[in-house]
Amino acid sequence: MERVVEKVVPLLQGSARIWVFGRKGRGQARVESIEGAVFMRHPGGKGRYLPWISRRLSALGPDVIQVENRPRIASYLKKKHPRIPVWLSLHSVTFLSRPNITPSELRRHLIRTDRIIVNSEFLKQYLLSRYPILADRLVVNHLGVDWVEDGSRWAPEGEIRRQLQLQSLGIQGRKVILYAGRLIPIKGVHHLFPVMQSLIETEPDALLVVVGSAFYGSHRTTPYVRRLHQAGKKMPNHVLFVPYVPYNEMRRWFELADAAVVPSERNEAFGLVNVEAMAAGVPVVAAKAGGITEIVEDGVTGYLVRPEAIQAELLLSLLQLLGNKELRERMGKDGMLRAGARFRWIHTAERLAAMYRELPRKM
Repeated sequence: MERVVEKVVPLLQGSARIWVFGRKGRGQARVESIEGAVFMRHPGGKGRYLPWISRRLSALGPDVIQVENRPRIASYLKKKHPRIPVWLSLHSVTFLSRPNITPSELRRHLIRTDRIIVNSEFLKQYLLSRYPILADRLVVNHLGVDWVEDGSRWAPEGEIRRQLQLQSLGIQGRKVILYAGRLIPIKGVHHLFPVMQSLIETEPDALLVVVGSAFYGSHRTTPYVRRLHQAGKKMPNHVLFVPYVPYNEMRRWFELADAAVVPSERNEAFGLVNVEAMAAGVPVVAAKAGGITEIVEDGVTGYLVRPEAIQAELLLSLLQLLGNKELRERMGKDGMLRAGARFRWIHTAERLAAMYRELPRKM
């Protein structure tokens, strides 16, 4: 959610004047201007955050209030500011289901909004199947990726850069399978270890690189993460764990990979990591679930595997990719083309700007 704000807001300059309200984190200023937008942050305190936002909105009198991913907050602000359009921008199903909210409560909050922006057709259909009354206010706006026009991972200079990185890590000559994301059960990371045990029988140079941690921006561990490390220790020469890496450093890790894996156990609303891998020229093997099917084109930019047969199909797909460099290059290049044509942050911003232009201007 924070990444969407970070990437889209600067691209909206000239289309809208934007104020961003949020909670104050450690080391952050209470008020600052970033890329032309004003960021105002509240230090916290139970029961004070939402009234504080409401008072600021009363003073500003905006043309639209856009709430990110929190139905209850959107409902609260619409009640406080009934004359101002309130839009809800949804990024996942996390706050649309139990234990976070009951179906009846969710319906009550959603019908108070004036527009609901979702990041995939999957998420749109997820809501429509439960609340048909929302049909006239649902709109899809796919997310994006930072796009690098030159320096392709498949260009000569890209391959030189990649080989230097592999050498610096001491893994030159290895066939790299990359997982990037949070280390939590619903991401299905645990499926990768039995797959690797079978894979290395045919591909002894294969190396699974797991980039991420259980929490954003933190190296804190959990029982689940410790179980993953225990599984990795059974294949010490074939598994490498890399703790949390900042977003702006992730491209160089994607460029190392011969294949990226996304073994999610639960429907993901979008699956941004798939786009990030494709933009870096890496074929993706991902679960056929949720919004992922709108990103990865099966057999063209990678492979989609059935969740009910995820380990067997992951193994077969990875064997195909690792055994055929020409296939990896073709799928990688096709992925780059697809990401560049359909999934860039400028596309996300342009669609949102068009929605803003539909709003009646206040005197």
